[in-house]
Amino acid sequence: MRRQPIRFVTFLAPNMRSVYQRIAQAVGQRLRRETTLEVGASFDVFACGEADVGFICGLPYVELARQEPPPVVPLAAPVLQGERYGGQPIYFSDVVVVRASPHHAFADLRGRSWAYNDPDSHSGYNITRYTLVRMGETRGFFGAVVAAGFHQRALRMVARGQVDASAIDSQVLAIELRDHPDLVARVRVIEALGPATIQPIVAARQVSVALRDDLRAALCALGDDPGLRDALDYGYIARFVPIEDAAYDDIRAMVAAAEAADFLTLR
Repeated sequence: MRRQPIRFVTFLAPNMRSVYQRIAQAVGQRLRRETTLEVGASFDVFACGEADVGFICGLPYVELARQEPPPVVPLAAPVLQGERYGGQPIYFSDVVVVRASPHHAFADLRGRSWAYNDPDSHSGYNITRYTLVRMGETRGFFGAVVAAGFHQRALRMVARGQVDASAIDSQVLAIELRDHPDLVARVRVIEALGPATIQPIVAARQVSVALRDDLRAALCALGDDPGLRDALDYGYIARFVPIEDAAYDDIRAMVAAAEAADFLTLR
């Protein structure tokens, strides 16, 4: 009897979609299973049995993990290339402004306009909210807050002067600045927020424990696969490592701080 394909779904930045496609295919080859990759529209796909494996942000992972039982289980997470990551599964949110901006730190942005990618994003939304809580600035710090839809669009809004600043996932930003050199001359980073535990690859809870173990092992072997090295290098990924739920306690703490301050919406 033919086994069903392993259904992967991504909720992460579009500039990494081709990498996730290659990863899904490589995992399928290792497990001798067909795979598919779709772009997710709702996290309900895990509970509804419509997806088996997901590339998701740490913030929605933490929110999903609150459910009883949680609809997803963490498998692995990437370790990014570069000294700033210290060989750990972490990333940053780089605060960018137009290059000619007079601002030199996040605290300088009082009254200025801000773009975020999505309220389900840790790097673009949750960590900004947490930073403001720590500053005691939970009401009206920004002059305007604009939803961009995804990091690449927020970055270009800054570059065009449509907004004053935004926090961009450091992996996404590195790819965009490499692939679009014109942006290098138009924006600059004034501060790095974080680090935080990087986005997990998760399995839906209905996936068997045996298959979860196989998926985790396959993902963690990809860093040594010469046939995948070009795709991983494109995304600045050194390797994947196993990840546990407790690794996301840092993001949980940031959510808890925002909830305690009754500051759930950037404004």
